[in-house]
Parts: sequence; structure tokens; C-alpha cells
Amino acid sequence: MNNLHMRFPEGRDKCLTLSYDDGVQQDMKLCELMKKYGIAGTFNISTGNYSKPGKVFEPGRYHRPMSFEECLKTYKDQPLFEVATHALHHAFLPDIPIGEAVYEILEDRRNIEQQFSVICRGHAYPCGKYDDRTISVLKSCGIVYARTIVSTRSFDIPENWLVLNPTCHHKDARLFELADKFINDDVRYAPYLFYLWGHSYEFETDNNWDVIENFFKRVSARDDIWYATNIQVYDYVQAFNSLIYSADGLTVINPSACDVWVRLNCKNIYKIPAGGKVSL
Repeated sequence: MNNLHMRFPEGRDKCLTLSYDDGVQQDMKLCELMKKYGIAGTFNISTGNYSKPGKVFEPGRYHRPMSFEECLKTYKDQPLFEVATHALHHAFLPDIPIGEAVYEILEDRRNIEQQFSVICRGHAYPCGKYDDRTISVLKSCGIVYARTIVSTRSFDIPENWLVLNPTCHHKDARLFELADKFINDDVRYAPYLFYLWGHSYEFETDNNWDVIENFFKRVSARDDIWYATNIQVYDYVQAFNSLIYSADGLTVINPSACDVWVRLNCKNIYKIPAGGKVSL
């Protein structure tokens, strides 16, 4: 019997992705840190909540939404960053009529696509609020993954991408314990995915920017980790799941447009080229 396990690009055992919400001014500093350490991630924004250009916020206000121009300067054409929906006005989708829920998602998606010149397929539930109807709305609007706020404290690959539970929030008391396990474990079977989330304004309210920078220092520049946006992880897993196998499992066809790496019997790593066939 042969055991075949997914590996991330270039045969890597592990993947790190981030998800930060609300499109606030503190994202500018977070993005600079991410670029400094080569960390990729996703920013979930509500395009109906942009602040006015040049707006001066009252002293002591931490939650300061960026203007449209600031968001473009911060996120657009940055290969490490993905922009995804967070509902047009940060609406709690289970609490509003279905027509409004559809509008909140579809209009936010349309705005992101037009403003950032991308195809947007991701979402983060505002305050983690969702129900079965919300999931149906997301599907109808072309959203393929949606992040919750429920920490798993694990590195499992998601099974239900529209109920995408992260590993932990950056405030989690076990953040660095989890980081150490993530980087030190010898991964033999299923690969590891560390999914961190939060709001960058929290680093200002808690006066602890050192937490995220120390985390980046610990997990960055490692050959066995793929640093990816949320949608990159989703697309790669879908490509792996689309592989076609012979009866004995030793011939593999990759019908996708994405190269895929696999590990056979905890030993050899194989690359299955996009559109290609490989004998293992």
C-alpha cells in the first residue's frame, strides 16, 4: 500500500498564512513588517467604510479606517498581499435580510475587483458571525473560502473552506508555543498550515508591536515553509485534490494549471507538473 501526502510548492512541509481585518491605518505598519520578513497574507476590507481623504481622527481613537487612496497605496500590486471581502459595511450577515446580505458581499467583491484589479474570492466573517444561510449567500456570490474567529490551535488543512477556522489569534497565550512546534516538528504525513489572524489596530491598543515582529523573526526565512496568501493556499489545495490516480496509485495526472508536489511513503518528493503525468 502506498501513502501519498500533499506537499506545498517546492516540496515544502509547512505553510504560513495571515488574515487581518478592517483595512485600518495600522495595516500600513503591519505591511511594512510583512515585506521586511517576506511574510504573505490577506487583508479583509469593507469598501463601504473607507474614511474620507485626509480625515483627522479624534485623539485616542485606535480603529481608524484607511481612505480609498491609502488602501490602494498599501495593498495594490503587492505580491505578498491579497485583498478579500469583509462585507461592504461590515454587516453581520445573519442579522439582515437575505437581499441585503447578497448586496453586502457582491458589492464589496465588485469594488475590490475594480479598485485593485484582481479577482476576489475570499471573505472573513465580521465578528465571526455566520449561519447556514450566510454560507449559501457566499457560495452564490462566488466566494470560495471564509474565515471564522474560532481558533483550532492546530495546523490541519481545512476541510470546509467556508468555515475556515484559523490556528489562533495573535493574542493567543500559546502563540509562541505554537510557533515553536510549527517550526520544530518533523512533518512526516499531512503538511502543516499555520493560519494567524487579528486586527492590526490591536498592536497599537495593546502597545505590543514587538509580538508580531518577534513572531515574524521566529518563523521567517525558512526553506521548509511556504509563505502564502489565503487564496494561494486554497487554490493549491484544490489543485492537489484534483489529481487523478491510476488503480495502483503510482501514475498521477495533474489536470490543473498549478504544479503540485507530493510525498510518497514518507520518503520521496515528486513534482506533478501542471497538465502533466508522472509515474511515481
